[in-house]
Amino acid sequence: MKFNNIQSCHLGPEISPEQYIPEHFFLFLLKGSMKAYDGHKHYRIEEGDYCIARKNHLVRYTKHRKDGAFEKVIIVLDEAFLKSFQTRHDVNVPDFTPNTDSFLFIKEDKLVRNFILSLDPYYNGTEQIDETFADIKREELLLILLRNNPSLAGVFFNFGQPQKIDLEAFMHRNFRFNISIERFAFLTGRSISSFKRDFYDLFKETPGRWLTRKRLDEARFQIEHHGKRPGDVYLETGFENLSHFSFAFRKHFGVSPAEVAANRQLSRN
Repeated sequence: MKFNNIQSCHLGPEISPEQYIPEHFFLFLLKGSMKAYDGHKHYRIEEGDYCIARKNHLVRYTKHRKDGAFEKVIIVLDEAFLKSFQTRHDVNVPDFTPNTDSFLFIKEDKLVRNFILSLDPYYNGTEQIDETFADIKREELLLILLRNNPSLAGVFFNFGQPQKIDLEAFMHRNFRFNISIERFAFLTGRSISSFKRDFYDLFKETPGRWLTRKRLDEARFQIEHHGKRPGDVYLETGFENLSHFSFAFRKHFGVSPAEVAANRQLSRN
């Protein structure tokens, strides 16, 4: 089934550019491929694949263009929409089965592919579906997904908040993700004040200082031992931009990341 006439589009509330998924969304990859990592598992999404990205998960991803283009359909299934849907439909919500996967891949389904094709007449030319029809199309997709994958109801209609979890294990696994302290607190099931208090009791320093130190130590390790370039490693270790990373690195170690990389190269010659 060809999707030559379908272009990238986004249906529903905007997704944060943070490395965090605030709402469930459906992803259909039209062109290109994508690699993703959630702190536990690596995922690869190929052209023609479709999946559900799950809310309250940390994800860092890399897009790979094909013929200069990366095109996808993203349809956000936010909590307000899902609660509204639930009032209009008799949804059987099974007991929630714990599953740590950030991406739930949907089995091949002709209805899903026909749905993607059906979006074409509704484009308004700005990677958006005409607002008049946006919620109708979202509802249509959700009905299709639940018809063929009833267990997804346990994911979509589980409106609970993250529970209090092991702070030390979570932080050591996820310090590389560039998210706010508020997000870290929320995902560990704590208020900001209790997160900061528990964090200091455990690590004997503030979250901000600990995160910076851990990220810098990891960055230096990747440069010295794995030959990573500073221009690549700053993103992998949670820094906003290269200049901020280089400044913090020099302040912490007394040398720039470029000098560390150059010294490694000299030692190998």
